[in-house]
Amino acid sequence: MKMKKIILATTLVLSAFGVALAKPMNVVFILADDLGWADTTLYGKTSLYETPHLERLAKRGMTFDRAYANSPLCSPTRASILTGQLPARHGSTAPQHHLGAVLLKPSINEKTKPPGNKALQTNSVTRLDTRLPTLGKLIKGAGYHTGHFGKWHLGPEPYSPLEHGFDVDIPHHAGPGPAGSFVAPWKFKGFKEKAPKEHIEDRMAAEAVAWMKSVVGDKPWFMNYWMFSVHAPFDAKAELISEYRKKIDPEDPQRSAVYAAVIHSMDDAVGALLDAVDAAGVADNTVIIFTSDNGGNMYNEVDGTTPTSNFPLRGGKATMFEGGVRVPAVVVWPGMTEPGSRSDEMIQSADFYPTILNQLGIEMPADHVVDGIDITPALRGGELERKSIITYFPHSPPVPDWLPPSMSVHSGDWKLIRLFHEGESGAHDYRLFNLKDDIGEKNNLARIHPEMVKTLDGMIEEYIEAANVVVPIPNPAFDPSKYQPEGIGVPAAKQTKSKNAGRKSVGGWQANGTASVKIAKGNLRVTSTGGDPNIVAEPFKAVSGGPFEVSIRMKSNSTGDGALYYNKPASADRMPTFEVLHDNAWHEYKIAIPARSLNRLRLDPTRGKGTIEIEWIRLNDANGKVLRSWDF
Repeated sequence: MKMKKIILATTLVLSAFGVALAKPMNVVFILADDLGWADTTLYGKTSLYETPHLERLAKRGMTFDRAYANSPLCSPTRASILTGQLPARHGSTAPQHHLGAVLLKPSINEKTKPPGNKALQTNSVTRLDTRLPTLGKLIKGAGYHTGHFGKWHLGPEPYSPLEHGFDVDIPHHAGPGPAGSFVAPWKFKGFKEKAPKEHIEDRMAAEAVAWMKSVVGDKPWFMNYWMFSVHAPFDAKAELISEYRKKIDPEDPQRSAVYAAVIHSMDDAVGALLDAVDAAGVADNTVIIFTSDNGGNMYNEVDGTTPTSNFPLRGGKATMFEGGVRVPAVVVWPGMTEPGSRSDEMIQSADFYPTILNQLGIEMPADHVVDGIDITPALRGGELERKSIITYFPHSPPVPDWLPPSMSVHSGDWKLIRLFHEGESGAHDYRLFNLKDDIGEKNNLARIHPEMVKTLDGMIEEYIEAANVVVPIPNPAFDPSKYQPEGIGVPAAKQTKSKNAGRKSVGGWQANGTASVKIAKGNLRVTSTGGDPNIVAEPFKAVSGGPFEVSIRMKSNSTGDGALYYNKPASADRMPTFEVLHDNAWHEYKIAIPARSLNRLRLDPTRGKGTIEIEWIRLNDANGKVLRSWDF
């Protein structure tokens, strides 16, 4: 790093003596949150959403048709961008970085052994280890100004952007999405709106532009603009929602006016950054990268439908199918990318690490294995010497098209998904697709092409051994009588309906999953056998006027975090997780619900075995007024 600082200083001195030198490159890294491959006009798959500023960006550089996020969920991909490593190596495989537990090493989850599961899942790392040589640290060490704006979700202090090489971090928020709402009032700690109904993306763009103006002309700069858009909660500017409602085609799977308005504001932020770069006169020496952290959300409900559709891709966020991992990507690199060009080369999130460092002339860190490759040949219009792309997701969120813990490999036109220990006698099971002929992944060719399965699975195994990956193991508590293969790919809400038909409500709540309930000593007693214990409130008339708050008084001798699902259908993204104290003492918990209306509640009080006593549950409005109360 010292050598690079000397080079930068020498450059400034030579410039002072009138020696013409190439200007050092600035970098703007724009990362959208949950933006699907079909969510922009770049690929011709939408007739509702409008992204003129992304089109404007694409005209300046190269659009990638086969860009992949390193995970179908956000935090793992973010860690890969900053480290150049795959989630299988750095250990962050699930977005749990806002939770209380600090885990810096992955492990097998041996505390939870659902008898119906053939494999045990893994525990994800929950913080981005500050010992890692992240992009922020390395670029700052080379003499750059560094700034982070927007979502982080890789850990609160002492694991925030400030500890990973960024000079500034606004709004310094560790949560999984915007605090409460996109439209003010917000609930960011120490960060308030400047005007009523201010949109967080407008504000973030303004903060980023103000910072850029303050550092332009001094020395080169690196900006992380990691958007809150288009993640839940789904709200937007009222005037935009009204405009998009006029354009809805009820036959189009993309038919949410709210989501279209969210995308509109996201695109406006891109335009604000482009305008600022142009106004500052630095467009010819500023790299701009745009991509997303995972595929589009297909399991929440907005306007009576899913937020978006990833068609013709299968699945979406939290799945291993193309809809979960294929993402939009545009790179503008002055002097390298041809304006308005496209590339069919496969790239992945981790590739940006070596590409940026190499092109900025910053030495790759010693003793740090990098899985990404330098994609400069592709940026120049050429081909990459790439054998494969590996994706690792040892989890099974209960969303449509979910799979058991799995790992996939893309190689050429082929894609193989390995389902850990899902076959006979503990063997793996496989899904093989030819994406050139079957981009929708409808036809599993594993039995037809066993040699291809063997070849591609060998690539997976080779990486597991090389990276010493912590992988799922056979479940010692597996009970074949509890196995329900027909549930694979079926959303949790539909599974629950079939598995728990006929169960009666107790105290206004029905036991689901691996829970049972009864009234005992004036409390609702929930007994959990581990896995997926939850209770669902009896149907109630929808209430409006949110946001809301649910307060719960309970005690527990179980393990794991709690979660609250709301509205129907239930979905993983709509559950604010909260830390539960399992000390068998009474505690009161308050969980915010960033919704305008509410028609359903589901409580997951734990993830492990044990007993939970609940004295009462109350639903309050934003002013603290009790709308519903369950006193047992």
